[in-house]
Amino acid sequence: MITANLTPDFFFGAAEVESTERGLRPHRLPRRVRQRDADPQLTMMEAQPSGVRLRVITAATTVALALHTTRVAYRGFDRPRGAVDVVVDGVRVATHPLRHGDALELDLQTGTPTFLAGDTDTIETVLPGSGEKTVELWLPHNEQVDVVALRADALVRPAPESGPLWVHHGSSISQGSNAATPTGIWPVVAARRAGVRLQNLGFGGSALVDPFTARIIRDTPADLISVKLGINVVNLDGMRLRTFVPAVHGFLDTIREGHPDTPLLLVSPIFCGIHESTPGPGAFDPVAAAAGETRFIATGTPGDTAGGRLTLEVIRDALAEVVAARSDDTQLRYLDGRALYGPEDAEDLPLPDALHPSTEAHALIGSRFADLALRPGGMLRP
Repeated sequence: MITANLTPDFFFGAAEVESTERGLRPHRLPRRVRQRDADPQLTMMEAQPSGVRLRVITAATTVALALHTTRVAYRGFDRPRGAVDVVVDGVRVATHPLRHGDALELDLQTGTPTFLAGDTDTIETVLPGSGEKTVELWLPHNEQVDVVALRADALVRPAPESGPLWVHHGSSISQGSNAATPTGIWPVVAARRAGVRLQNLGFGGSALVDPFTARIIRDTPADLISVKLGINVVNLDGMRLRTFVPAVHGFLDTIREGHPDTPLLLVSPIFCGIHESTPGPGAFDPVAAAAGETRFIATGTPGDTAGGRLTLEVIRDALAEVVAARSDDTQLRYLDGRALYGPEDAEDLPLPDALHPSTEAHALIGSRFADLALRPGGMLRP
């Protein structure tokens, strides 16, 4: 087996690739933001390489990827592990669930973290076909990764991508929470279906209309941009209507400083029953927790929107009005998130934890977004 001389040129969908003692660690936020602006939650989420993939051209029949992961675990709860998907010439040929790596175990009662050291995973895949092929190794969307080595039985070289570059920002739903595999998260489903290149800025708990996130989008090359806002603002109970609306206008203004004419889609939240008419903050359901299950609840009072308290219903109306007020921006459009996953879908494919879609619902959301927005003739490619 030949050990590849890995460089950042092999990584796609990352803002930066950091050299560590173990290997190469992809980041989805640039260093300046990680050092100054990111809180511990965002720092953890941006290092989980959702949408990041290694792409190589090779005539190899076997490839092996060694990677060391760090995951967050909750004491007493069984959380699904991350995985690596192997795609050959556009077809997924293997999924490798992770088995080793380090864990930061949190006690939800006390907040006390415990570090548990683990081993490096090595995944090996026999590749179909003969001759040169394009191989993509999609990294886990829910665990931090250090890529230790890539080995193959033939030489490998970076495989350039083609197609429009789509930059997407959103919450944990966009990062891929509850999806089983990295190609199963809805932005990847959408990108692969529509033939576009993905830069995923979906960060669990951190789609909070932060000015620094708008600056990142402003400074990132993009052919298509979408911004999905609302659910985290309600979860956190972090704003009132008076502050939310101008914050969104400012967010869009900043993006337009770097992308004055780029197609831009503002997307409101998908249907989420606990927060449709009930403000946050959100919290773990103590009854479910006592049974060892993860489930979320809204702790506000149903129907209480006095003083500008935000629910998903309020936010959808506000975002639609923001876009209407910017009618001079002919490249800005609005998509109601319920067109991706609505109340009727919640009957057929309920949110397992009352907040995040299942793997099947991710597939539904991704296919609908591709058809509504990303394909030629869609909202982002009219």
